[in-house]
Amino acid sequence: MILISHRGNINGSTPEKENHPDYIDQAITLGYNVEIDLWFVEGKFMLGHDKPQYEVHTEWLYQRSDKLWIHCKNVKAFEFFNFFHDKQDIHYFWHEQDTATLTSKGYIWAYPGKQPIKNSIAVMPEINNDSTTACKGICSDYIQKYK
Repeated sequence: MILISHRGNINGSTPEKENHPDYIDQAITLGYNVEIDLWFVEGKFMLGHDKPQYEVHTEWLYQRSDKLWIHCKNVKAFEFFNFFHDKQDIHYFWHEQDTATLTSKGYIWAYPGKQPIKNSIAVMPEINNDSTTACKGICSDYIQKYK
């Protein structure tokens, strides 16, 4: 089972720390993959959920590429990875409220409340008490409870 920390959270949502590079690194150090929210604005990569907040460089992304699931928050971020960089290196996706989307590495990323979907990543299954028995992985603010 792939365990993915949602924005760096492990044992509950901490909005003031979410998507901060240090917070993400803490989750990675504990052995988790991490879903991050990434913007591409005026030639810079920025982390943040509702708005760009923390600048990161491509080097930072590539150094952690085996642990990051990048949710492109604007079309410019999606275009950057899709058209300008090797898809093998960076794991990214775009979605809004779709039932599911495919990530650049072929994983099914399922919107909360849409389970069960065989071999998918269940996102925030605790919100709707979703079954995770058919899933390949889980992304949660409470990922520690799934360990």
